Amino acid sequence: MENESAKDLWESFQQQITNLPEKYDVWSFGDTKESADELAALVLAGLKTATCSLKRMYEIDGADLPQVGTYSVILDGDDQAVGIIQNLEVKVFPFDEVTEDIAIAEGEGDRTVEYWSDVHKEFFKRECQSIGESFSTKMEVVFERFELVYAA
Repeated sequence: MENESAKDLWESFQQQITNLPEKYDVWSFGDTKESADELAALVLAGLKTATCSLKRMYEIDGADLPQVGTYSVILDGDDQAVGIIQNLEVKVFPFDEVTEDIAIAEGEGDRTVEYWSDVHKEFFKRECQSIGESFSTKMEVVFERFELVYAA
């Protein structure tokens, strides 16, 4: 089912920007209401300008990897659209090769590689468990650097 809040925000954005694509993604960060709210707030505050996901989840879903230039409507924990981001950079690399730059761009916690690794390892372990696989620090992650282009 289409998210009306996301559709309304996209239509508002389209009125201000010409030549936008018809297609856009709709999603929230994290895997809980609380994490979706917290991470969306970091995006709106300008602290979170990147995200990482497991490449394996795209493979299982049969989904294309994100592309530079694509737009996403970001939802909060109540599935309400809070902003629109556009991808500036997409890279794939092993989990254990995350850099300080990536940890800072993710904007979470104290923005260190150690914090990023601890939090993401637990999140990715839950994702792997949901598909009956084991997490490995050699698993590839999809890094997306983005900019907030429109706030609700």
